Amino acid sequence: MGLMATKPETANLSGLARRLIQERLLAETDALEATLQATKKRVPLVTYLVDNKVVDSRDIAIAASTEYGVPLFDLEAIDFEMLPAGLVEEKLIRKHHALPLFKRGTRLFLAVSDPTNHHGLDEIRFHTGLATDAVLVEEDRLVQCIERALTAKDASTMPGLADGDFDNIDFGDGVKEDEAKEAEAGIDDAPVVRFVNKVLVDAINLRASDIHFEPYEKTYRIRFRQDGMLSEIASPPLTIASRMTSRLKVMSRMNIAERRVPQDGRIKLSLSKNRAIDFRVNTCPTLYGEKVVLRILDPASAQLGIEALGFEPAQREAFLSAIKKPYGMILVTGPTGSGKTVTLYTALNMLNTAEVNISTAEDPVEIQVAGINQVNVNPKTGLTFAEALRAFLRQDPDIIMVGEIRDLETAEIAVKAAQTGHLVLSTLHTNDAPQTLTRLANMGIPPYNIASSINLILAQRLARRLCEHCKQLDDVPKEALLEEGFKEDEVDKLTIYRAKGCNKCNKGYKGRVGIFQVMPVSDAMGRIIMEDGNSMQLADQAAREGVSDLRRSGLDKVRLGVTSLEELNRVTRD
Repeated sequence: MGLMATKPETANLSGLARRLIQERLLAETDALEATLQATKKRVPLVTYLVDNKVVDSRDIAIAASTEYGVPLFDLEAIDFEMLPAGLVEEKLIRKHHALPLFKRGTRLFLAVSDPTNHHGLDEIRFHTGLATDAVLVEEDRLVQCIERALTAKDASTMPGLADGDFDNIDFGDGVKEDEAKEAEAGIDDAPVVRFVNKVLVDAINLRASDIHFEPYEKTYRIRFRQDGMLSEIASPPLTIASRMTSRLKVMSRMNIAERRVPQDGRIKLSLSKNRAIDFRVNTCPTLYGEKVVLRILDPASAQLGIEALGFEPAQREAFLSAIKKPYGMILVTGPTGSGKTVTLYTALNMLNTAEVNISTAEDPVEIQVAGINQVNVNPKTGLTFAEALRAFLRQDPDIIMVGEIRDLETAEIAVKAAQTGHLVLSTLHTNDAPQTLTRLANMGIPPYNIASSINLILAQRLARRLCEHCKQLDDVPKEALLEEGFKEDEVDKLTIYRAKGCNKCNKGYKGRVGIFQVMPVSDAMGRIIMEDGNSMQLADQAAREGVSDLRRSGLDKVRLGVTSLEELNRVTRD
């Protein structure tokens, strides 16, 4: 609702509001409305303007610096490890939205987005006994930095974990039995237990896929992999490193006395009666202790539905058509971490009914699904992919999933199964779909078997999604867009976005989306295979049949504003 702008009302505007009007960043009526709403909600005007996207945070900071004569500081330049710890209580930092940056003698410099908050500066001065100086920063970056600084402080200070109920988390059967061994080893440390539990729960809440516990000579760090990228989330004291490692080994049923060789284990965390999260755990001895990596295996990730994967309509129809066929082979290709397992399990969940018998062989089984017979291959005992496949064929199967085709023996059995009335799904490590066909030929599969057994090949990558709350228009010259692969008729009306970053995302991105090349194997491709054609000939034929390659599919995602050009180049560069 707009307000009539009168001189008395205008006189009530703050210096910052008037400055924004002078700089033509804010209309007078909008300034009055924003001031009124900020007062009603009892928040600073700066916070209201940024949260409601009325004015850009950077523009506000520059205007405030000019208006109040306060220096503008770039928070990107700060080293979080060098921030003064313990000088200001957390409740004061949050209450007054002020982050201690550094201390010089008896003066404490505080990062603020609202330099007119004299009451807050006075209260911090009273509690610290130090003179306080304001340093102006951007509101949105200040919010992120305060959260990061306080999170790091909580994670590295063991007593700070007592607030959460992390003692009674259910980590499945077996952990309690081994805690006697842990106590005998002198590592029955309640703060360490709470800290490790908190890290695992935080990783789930932040939708991380992996957790890295890494010891170095003088430091220890914990990193999460979120949306495919690693970021440091805590740096606990080096003195508790061995106790954390031992705690994780007890939880995953490993030998806590063995530190010289890698070990594998598993942790089960029950979040509720209906939901549990598994962690696949691996230890590896390094120069300064054992590094522990946990892979988070969430069964819910395989139940997203085909709509959430990121297929274009034509690609989705081709994929659905292939999995509905009673026999033949579907191959999913891509590097490690490209989402192949989730794609396969999405298909299996759609096919998983009481009328069909589904068996899978994996190394190891990552996602447990009721109604599917899942086998962990174990080469040490002779249970290889090939042996598991032979056993499946004697168990009256309808659908078979092989975790990976690694050798000729496995490939031959999978091809024969696809030719004898079974639907076979598997993965292969190649760069794109056409190369998969030539890879099978190079492994030794006869061309006529390849042409007659494979229904569809799907190559994929995972790109980070742009955050819907903060993505910004990206100004890229026409010549550069053409070089990136866009067509001449696209660039004139093209709108692309870039990442910015806000308190609702991870550096401008939130979640991931699949980029796919979905290539049905047509009769024409079969003839090329039979004539010993190469991958380039197959790629040309696929293009003639309207199959988009990975780069073209990625450009479509950029054109639709789903991801950025920078991110596309990261995941599809040669």
